[in-house]
Amino acid sequence: MPGTLRAHRTHHRREAAISADKALSWAYCEDAVVEDDVLRRARERAAQLGCQAVLPGAGAVLRLLAAASRARAVVEVGTGTGVASLYLLRGMPEDGVLTSIDVEVEHQRAARAAFGEAGIRPARTRMISGRAQDVLPRLTDAAYDLVLVDADPEGTPDHVEQAVRLLRPGGVLAVDDALWGDRVADPARRDPATTTMREVVRSVLADERLVPALVTSGDGLLLAARR
Repeated sequence: MPGTLRAHRTHHRREAAISADKALSWAYCEDAVVEDDVLRRARERAAQLGCQAVLPGAGAVLRLLAAASRARAVVEVGTGTGVASLYLLRGMPEDGVLTSIDVEVEHQRAARAAFGEAGIRPARTRMISGRAQDVLPRLTDAAYDLVLVDADPEGTPDHVEQAVRLLRPGGVLAVDDALWGDRVADPARRDPATTTMREVVRSVLADERLVPALVTSGDGLLLAARR
């Protein structure tokens, strides 16, 4: 019994230490990602246009996933000014093509500027201006290696369902902002956006078609591999 009690106390002390150090460790991981001038300028354009860019830690994970899966066919819901796009393209093989969807033409114009600065060939990107709920159903089933959903929570449940349809077996789903400013983890938060993201997380974690994981990089990345 004394040994068991000591083990419990050690466990609780470890939990307390993790809780106290989490914010510092998160900041350390984010700061470990060094962004070049192209990415910094893309972030500046995002701030000017009022759109939320993927944080460096999440961007690094997306780049790694694209590289590890050698993703040649990728779909991105929410182009923004091209920050996440750049991370994906830099992880993809040179013959990989990114299909990026955004309703804001001005955002896609800014993203094209970033791609040009980065020396990315125009043939590597297919930019579609329109609503994702209209565009995604027209894309081919099981034809994509990776799908990133980085859009407003309102449409995210439908986007995720479409993404699962689009993924080949072994393909990867990524949902950015999955923790929604740390609100998802707080059960007292009941606003529509937080509730929607919380339900998205629950549904993906419970989906038998997927092998899921929820990671804290950036503002949370909900990841899943298609069985």
